[in-house]
Amino acid sequence: MKKNSLFLLLFFSLSCSDIGRLKLISDLPKELEEVSGTEVVADSNLVWMLNDGGNKAEIYGVSNKGKIVKELSIKSKNNDWEDLTSDENGNVYIGDFGNNENKRKNLAILKIKKKHLSSSKKIDVKKIKFYYPNQDDFPPKKKKLFFDSESFFYYKNSFYIFTKSRVEGKYGKTSLYKIPAKEGKKHKAEFVSEFNNCNDANCWITSADISPSGKKVALLSPEAVLIFTDFKNDDFLSGKMVKVTLDSYSQKEAITFKDENTLLITDEKAHNVGGNFYELKI
Repeated sequence: MKKNSLFLLLFFSLSCSDIGRLKLISDLPKELEEVSGTEVVADSNLVWMLNDGGNKAEIYGVSNKGKIVKELSIKSKNNDWEDLTSDENGNVYIGDFGNNENKRKNLAILKIKKKHLSSSKKIDVKKIKFYYPNQDDFPPKKKKLFFDSESFFYYKNSFYIFTKSRVEGKYGKTSLYKIPAKEGKKHKAEFVSEFNNCNDANCWITSADISPSGKKVALLSPEAVLIFTDFKNDDFLSGKMVKVTLDSYSQKEAITFKDENTLLITDEKAHNVGGNFYELKI
């Protein structure tokens, strides 16, 4: 009986010690030092990545070892690209909605058709434009700087965007908006719900993804991953939430599901820290 108790204690101790432990896959090449979006795409053997504003208008197909295999040049300015997502047909979408100063009026999602992922030419994209109906001023007052975003994913013909707060003391607040995944007139983002992670800058929401089954949603911050389950319909911020505190702090800005129980995470290289490609079991 004592031996069994000791075995169980050791087992649970080891299991708990793995929670939040990032497995380093590789460091990323210098072309991806400011990576802000990562996506696993249907029928592609590459992991697709992009850099944020101020970098080339390109996306990169990366091997599972972190090596660049494919570079695609996009016919659209990198105003402030912040995240990547894809649909069930293998089309890829760029979230051009980084909005640090909350004054942009040209927020958009750029669609790259699946057939272009193998192209060697500069890629044309279609723009899906949107706006936040509750933003009246550009920029608003400091206490209303809630219209930046670095996070979104595609689900059942819609995009779900998670905002990033720039309000001091409310940095962990995120609002969930929904827009249709189709071209046309500028879409009014539909407010769904909101969630408060915590209050300091370590709580910023910097990336998001939904699992292949649609039953788990992951939100990333510099120090943790929030896993939401048992939500009601598409209110992904309802239901149960488990916070997985990561074993290292860095400027983590991209997350994607590799499979139902495995996440891929990247961080920017800043102050000689980061610039890596990780795996996390959940």
